[in-house]
Amino acid sequence: MQVMDQSSEPENLRNSGDQKSINFHILTIFPEMFYSPFDQGIISKAINNGRVNIFLHDIRDKAVDKHGSVDDYPFGGGPGMLLKPEPIFNSIESIKKDHQINNNSPIILLSPQGQQFTHTKALEFSKKSDLILICGRYEGFDERIREKLATEEISIGDFILSGGEIAAMSVIDAVSRLVPDVLGSKESSENDSFSDGLLQFPQYTRPSSFRGMQVPSVLLSGNHSKIRKWRRIQSLLKTLKTRPDLLKNIQLTTEEQSMITENSPESNLDES
Repeated sequence: MQVMDQSSEPENLRNSGDQKSINFHILTIFPEMFYSPFDQGIISKAINNGRVNIFLHDIRDKAVDKHGSVDDYPFGGGPGMLLKPEPIFNSIESIKKDHQINNNSPIILLSPQGQQFTHTKALEFSKKSDLILICGRYEGFDERIREKLATEEISIGDFILSGGEIAAMSVIDAVSRLVPDVLGSKESSENDSFSDGLLQFPQYTRPSSFRGMQVPSVLLSGNHSKIRKWRRIQSLLKTLKTRPDLLKNIQLTTEEQSMITENSPESNLDES
């Protein structure tokens, strides 16, 4: 699998320019964590096809002392250690030079303090040629990394992980599947939850009848207009039930707005 460490030649993984591809550069103290997750499935195929290129950069390689130190105690006291600025600044400067990365490429700090990662942000990232992902560890980063180096700070949720590696894997997976030709069909990503701002409609496969549970008859009708309308309604209802906060950004028809009003929890409370 073409997941490469920092010593690899950049040309080995770059396309000739006639195809859209994306290059992920991951800064981490545990590069080995990334081999197994991307050795199977869609991302593995995308890597082998040259649509996705993953470069692993061990932060310790750019440490400034003979011990390879990448962390130190925080000034002012407190528990834990912080990632030092020198190895990360040195790593970024080396990556940008060796891989000819322009200054407009995002440098992403993975942190619980960051902006919530969304489908919209994944789509934005998928249009870039290069993304640099910095995986945190310990108690966090020296603030100068956040203020003077990172262009974005991203969180995958309001919870704490042991490090940024799992968050980086999530970002890579979400972004890669939006790169052209990574999925088997363009419609696969267009039908995903959040692609139109709503949760995805219910889906069914064979058999049409299973233990007394029937597939909705409209899906068996072959009437594509009715199927599209049913799916839209079901997406709206599922979003209303599970993620009503998403609806504030959706343009609704008068009919859809009436349906939402009738099915909202507030309406049901009023009737009772």
